[in-house]
Parts: sequence; structure tokens; C-alpha cells
Amino acid sequence: MTTLHLDAVMAIEVSAYAFPWSRGNFVDSLASSYIGRVLYDDAGAILGYFVAMAGVEEMHLLNITVAPRVQHRGHALFMLDALAALCRQRGARQLWLEVRESNQRARAIYLRHGFVYVGRRKGYYPAPKGQREDAVVMSLAIDGAGHELD
Repeated sequence: MTTLHLDAVMAIEVSAYAFPWSRGNFVDSLASSYIGRVLYDDAGAILGYFVAMAGVEEMHLLNITVAPRVQHRGHALFMLDALAALCRQRGARQLWLEVRESNQRARAIYLRHGFVYVGRRKGYYPAPKGQREDAVVMSLAIDGAGHELD
């Protein structure tokens, strides 16, 4: 992902979430050298994307989104597989994420992919009427990662 992708990314972001990331969130992430990837269809249109932050032997998934018009087709699992492969390449042993407590569909995808519940962050996300919503913290052990470092 580069800043050239942001018009298409923002169109998906605002269509997918009641509380979307701002363009500035994406710009700041890219400027900070976070990992951003886009998923294209055969015609070159963006179907989805993710942004992740690398750490010491870990990766943190900050945003993963599939365009609402193409959800339920395995694109999220495809991108999670790609991110796990990237974790292995970079020696990350753990992949972390937060997900809205109310986002049952995403939580089910993560569980199906092998993530486990680790904890909760109280009031992490904005919610309607000035409220806050808890985040569920999940983690995935990356098999085969970092063995060259042992």
C-alpha cells in the first residue's frame, strides 16, 4: 500500500465501518513504515487491505478490511494467510490484534484462523452516542517463525 492507493482504500474504509480510520491514520502508518498491503481483483480494483506494525519477534495487525460488496468470499482469510507468511519471513513469533467485542463475524474468522483470546481492553473503541466499546485482544502463534534466530 502506498499513498496512491488511499482514495480506493478510504472508499472501502468508510463503507465498511461506522467509525473508520481517517486518511491521516493511513498516511501516518505508511510514513512510520508500517506494513500495508492491498488485495486486487483481476481487473485491478482493490478488494481489501491490511496494515500491520512489526515489533521484536511479533507483529500487530492494526487494520484488515474487505470491501463489503465482496465479503464472505475468503478474502480475509487469504490476507491473514499472507500476513502470517510475512510474519514467518520476518521472524515474528506472535501476531496480535484487537477486535470490537460486538464484531462476532470477525472474531469467528480469527478463531477459525487459529487466533486465541488473550484479554480485553476496556473502552478501546469509539461507539455510538459518545460511548466506548471494549476490544477483545487475540493472538496467533506463528509456527516456524524465527527458528533461524534460535
